Amino acid sequence: MNDLIRIDDIEAAAARIEGRVERTPFLHSETLSEITGCRLWLKFENLQFTGSFKQRGALNKLLTLTDAERARGVVAASAGNHAQGVAYHAAQLGIQATIVMPTTTPSVKVSRTRAFGAEVLLAGASYQEAAAAVPGLIAARGLTLVHPYDDPAVIAGQGTIALEMMADGPALESVVVAVGGGGLISGIATAYRARQPRVEIVGVQSERYPAMAQALGFWRGPMAGGATVAEGIAVREPAARTRAHVGARVDRLCVVPEARIEESIALLLQVEKTLCEGAGAAGLAAVLAEPERFRGRTVGLILCGGNIDSRLLATVLQRQLVREGRLLRLAVELPDQAGALGLLCTAIGELGGNINSIVHDRLFLGQDAKSVRVEAEVEVADRAAGARILERLTGLGLHPTLLAPG
Repeated sequence: MNDLIRIDDIEAAAARIEGRVERTPFLHSETLSEITGCRLWLKFENLQFTGSFKQRGALNKLLTLTDAERARGVVAASAGNHAQGVAYHAAQLGIQATIVMPTTTPSVKVSRTRAFGAEVLLAGASYQEAAAAVPGLIAARGLTLVHPYDDPAVIAGQGTIALEMMADGPALESVVVAVGGGGLISGIATAYRARQPRVEIVGVQSERYPAMAQALGFWRGPMAGGATVAEGIAVREPAARTRAHVGARVDRLCVVPEARIEESIALLLQVEKTLCEGAGAAGLAAVLAEPERFRGRTVGLILCGGNIDSRLLATVLQRQLVREGRLLRLAVELPDQAGALGLLCTAIGELGGNINSIVHDRLFLGQDAKSVRVEAEVEVADRAAGARILERLTGLGLHPTLLAPG
């Protein structure tokens, strides 16, 4: 326990960074509370200037550097949000920052980091591979490392969020926190254990990167790895320091599928009109995945980041329309004769369906030389409207097939 930070460290960090980061809103969501069956409060860290909570820990670390360390400059490895936090606040303090980012980092995060004045180097396909380039830079240039989570000053800076939540909102029964390397939840748990020890602290990880949950015995499944909508928490191995904090101060860790995270991104945008990346929406994903565990409780979620690639966001929203039954892909076999396609399109249109795209194939997909296969992507008002269209087409003898997304 001697290596764990204390509430004094977090309070000192709060005093140090006051006025330099946003005191973000902590608000009740009436609609999401109805959807989830609990009293849901949201901490909007996605509204920080750099779009993420990460600037708290980065700034606290930078403010603890000696004059000599500031003069030599700093280096950080990051998938994006920590990079922006370090780059922005280093520039504000007149410190040169070098950031190593994975080649897979969303372009929006790379461009913003460069815009803040940092030197950006792209290396490796993952955070771990990018981080492997840091020791050489430290040795060659004498830079000081600003680690994204394995640093007491960084952890303390992240913990300042909890102080604001306790001051600005109701007494919570559960706090749900996204976990990658574990710096955020380490700071949050430290503050709550000192101030409100009965609050349940729950960590959440993506099913593809459940490293902390595996390390502490909360998850027995495999680590699939690969691409994830929550790249901000795609960490293959947490540090010993954060593992110790989580093991001592966190009640449990849950693991959620990618589909739940996608659904949560869409819900937060549709309901709260707030943009979250996958990591920022992970807390809501946990509540949606385990509704009975949170039902009737007062729950705090940290929307920890909002830096999502626009193309990824568009795909997530389209996939959510499919899940809600508002976007259908139909396959129909038609006779290869005049008017057949018109009959299909008219039937769909009369019931309010909007055809986004249509494929008419008589060579590769038709059953015989006198038939064609038509696949249509159709947008409808709701699941019931889609069912009415299928019923009408069946009544016309067109035998529609509803295709699954793939």
